Amino acid sequence: QVQLVESGGGLVQAGDSLRLSCAASGRTFSMGWFRQAPGKERECVAGLRWSVGIPDYADSVKGRFTISGDNAKNTLYLQMNSLRPEDTAVYYCAATRAWNSVYLVQDYWGQGTQVTVSS
Repeated sequence: QVQLVESGGGLVQAGDSLRLSCAASGRTFSMGWFRQAPGKERECVAGLRWSVGIPDYADSVKGRFTISGDNAKNTLYLQMNSLRPEDTAVYYCAATRAWNSVYLVQDYWGQGTQVTVSS
């Protein structure tokens, strides 16, 4: 069983930046970041399949967020720039141990880290 631990969330002003980190206790096939805002459904923010190395982003964060990681170290990052109040949510790190075409179906989930953006 792979354990995921997120860190880096906090309270910031609109336009500020945050860098989220996720540490995995073992190897994964892919990793990604999800978020869930109050009253909203959970959505995929960004994903990365280690074997390909080309990230995918939700339209709402393209040009502002950057996903990166180090598979050898089992770590994942999310650099969030130009944050907006609508980015406020609990951010979750997730991972799969094999290929999966359904974003919301993940093998492992972290406990989440709160990101709050004030205007």
